[in-house]
Amino acid sequence: MSISLRQMPSVDPAEWAARVELAACYRLVAKLGLDDLIYNHISMRVPGQRDQFLINPYGLLFEEITASSLVRIDIEGRKLDNNPHEVNSAAFVIHGAIHKGREDAVCVLHTHSDASVAVSSQEEGLLPLSQFAMRFYNRQSFHDYEGVAIDLDEQERLIAHLGDNRVLLMRNHGILTVGRSPGEAFMLLYYFERAAKIQLSLQAAAAAGAKIVVPPHEVCEKAARQFWEMQGDILVPGEREWPGLMRQLDRIDASYRE
Repeated sequence: MSISLRQMPSVDPAEWAARVELAACYRLVAKLGLDDLIYNHISMRVPGQRDQFLINPYGLLFEEITASSLVRIDIEGRKLDNNPHEVNSAAFVIHGAIHKGREDAVCVLHTHSDASVAVSSQEEGLLPLSQFAMRFYNRQSFHDYEGVAIDLDEQERLIAHLGDNRVLLMRNHGILTVGRSPGEAFMLLYYFERAAKIQLSLQAAAAAGAKIVVPPHEVCEKAARQFWEMQGDILVPGEREWPGLMRQLDRIDASYRE
């Protein structure tokens, strides 16, 4: 089942394309089982509008999200369309902070998956125990848990703690990824989840007596640079995967485009 607002006024083609991509991102996160009923959120800046972004209506499951059901708000939290749904207060605080503080934050994705909560609660966060983890080596940020993120004064600390990185581990809470596109934000989540699950499996094995091999610092740093410094060539997260993922969605259920 999907929820569409069929009476939605016509929108600029660029905004509609953004809505379709963002709705696809919601469906893909749900497909991976990384959603949390109605409580996670993904946002995308409205093309050509520095201070406006699209986000999910509070009360809809990720699998119900469509292009027309997304809510358009500004960084002050004001609704800019006639969508009957409200926006989660924590969603505005978190996403408003990142869109306000990072010009390159086109898409911001926040989840509470078991693996991300478990790893974000560990002092060192994601460890360099797999190739999936290497792109985040010395490139992950941390934000201590302050309670439910509904206080506006937390915005300043969120953006300060994120810094220039693209992944923020929110202690005891989950993670946040920042992409220059929905594809990049999604693929960073995908890589982090794979790495986090591997880390938890290896830690369980170590507790049972297994000896875990950790690559030396120099190798980890080399691998991280390989991932990030080659992004102008073939390794931009999502650039190649995203069109295929959308085609996959179209084969399964294209209602996200409504």
